[in-house]
Amino acid sequence: MSEHNIEARKAVVAELSDKVKNASSVVIVDYRGINVEQDTAMRKALREAGVEYRVIKNSALSRAFAATGNDGFDDSFVGPTAAAFGSEDPIAPCRILSEYEAKTPLTIKSGLVEGKKFDANGIKSLSNIPEKPVLLAQVLGLLTSPMRSLAIAISEVAKKKSA
Repeated sequence: MSEHNIEARKAVVAELSDKVKNASSVVIVDYRGINVEQDTAMRKALREAGVEYRVIKNSALSRAFAATGNDGFDDSFVGPTAAAFGSEDPIAPCRILSEYEAKTPLTIKSGLVEGKKFDANGIKSLSNIPEKPVLLAQVLGLLTSPMRSLAIAISEVAKKKSA
């Protein structure tokens, strides 16, 4: 193996290590069996959500995870492997890949979300969390509902007293 090849591989591992360290989430999948049309649609959905998706050699991804102190992923680095790196919304890769897993041969292996390891079932559970704007609207609705009820009750009491 030439020294140029070794340096190129080290550079790839260093780049991947930075991506793993700086991503809010990394979801690891087996893309075996997915056709070009499905892959294109999935990549487009991921890109629109600000998620980077790459097919990566297991050895390089394994070294990047080890270099960032994320151990226990060895079972995920077997067979064809791709990784989705989420930046702003840590749930976006979970949600999109779970959606595509349900309708294609894609298989979620595991993931790292906000520094915590999740197995495939954990990633699927996280995918059920609503998007941030929806979640904020739900919380706001919960907070304003009791106040609205109180205001209506006070208004009704005031009407009865004035009558």
